[in-house]
Amino acid sequence: MESNEALNGQGAANLHIDQTEPQNNQSMETLLQESSGVELPQPGEIRRGVIASIGPSQILVSIGAKSEGVIAGRELESLSAEERAALVVGQEVPVYVVHAEDDNGNVVLSFKRAQEQMTWENVERMLAEEEVIESKVTGFNKGGLIVAVGGLRGFVPASQISAARRAVAVGDTPEQRWAKMINDPISVRIVEVDRERRRLILSERAANTESRQAMKERVIADLEIGKAYTGRVTSLAEFGAFVNVNGADGLVHLSELSWDRIQHPSEMLEVGQEVRVKVINVDREKKRIGLSIRQLAEDPWQSKISKFTVGQLVEGVITRLTKFGAFARLEGDLEGLIHISEISDHRIDHPKEVLKDGDVKTLRIIRIDTDQHRIGLSLRKVDSGAFADKDFKLLMSDGEEEAPAE
Repeated sequence: MESNEALNGQGAANLHIDQTEPQNNQSMETLLQESSGVELPQPGEIRRGVIASIGPSQILVSIGAKSEGVIAGRELESLSAEERAALVVGQEVPVYVVHAEDDNGNVVLSFKRAQEQMTWENVERMLAEEEVIESKVTGFNKGGLIVAVGGLRGFVPASQISAARRAVAVGDTPEQRWAKMINDPISVRIVEVDRERRRLILSERAANTESRQAMKERVIADLEIGKAYTGRVTSLAEFGAFVNVNGADGLVHLSELSWDRIQHPSEMLEVGQEVRVKVINVDREKKRIGLSIRQLAEDPWQSKISKFTVGQLVEGVITRLTKFGAFARLEGDLEGLIHISEISDHRIDHPKEVLKDGDVKTLRIIRIDTDQHRIGLSLRKVDSGAFADKDFKLLMSDGEEEAPAE
């Protein structure tokens, strides 16, 4: 096994920040609609956030959860002076969720880990797509060459260096063999990625052979968006599965694997398995194929929600409390959001002032988003006069169904 010395270390990624103007004057209806579509931040995920304030001891970032995440402590100290100077209130940045909630109720965020995770996800994609990377030699050790790939350092073992380059690598020491190659251009392909061990193995020899890009171009030209094909699983990654269709690999993103929530593709697929997939996107310029497995199956959410309508009264069990509202589980294991503005007629600072986990409450459905699988609920509108006619008609129809036959 080659020394890990060549694999440790990563250059600090530059923060590229696009300027945007934060929206400050939103109506309560807009807030409700947006909040109904917000999912709780989960540790380990990357979100796009907008910088709300910058102080000497912390940076506050709005991540769309109606509350702000915080970057402080060692994470803030790890930013260079140049990186901190580039940050401006109102700018959008990627952030990594370290903790969903600390002792003060704040979401703990990280800039560095967001950059690092995005880089590792990119090299995993390059591995699966057999992408040829144009880079340069940045260093060496006794076993081979060090090559930059994005913000990472990849290792090319001597056995994976091209014959032409090895022919001029003469000498008794690594310095004599490799030092003269520093800054030389080199074409490589990724052959191994181990994120946990920070191991990135490259091959110059593999890049010099005919890659699968020519075949992919031919397949892409023939694929039809919306059509189903039979493919075979070639590799699994944290973000999805790659399936070979007619000789070219396409990506089934984690969200397109199943209508049920899964954490990793290995929960339902294994390498070599034959599967039916639907082509949902073809990017001919970037030579990427987007596939879906779940779109070939019936959406169970649609059948579950079919019995509910906007304005209907339902019974729900409170499952989670957040700063912006409470989640309730309805019949059929459906979950809806009660925005904090829909909990009480008087102003409250937190749902826990009125609700607690496990409470069983009568609620009114005020919004159904079939595309996003989201339900908006209200506690304060249960007795609303605006729904009196609907409640009366439902009551009468229920009475007719229960009336015994004469």
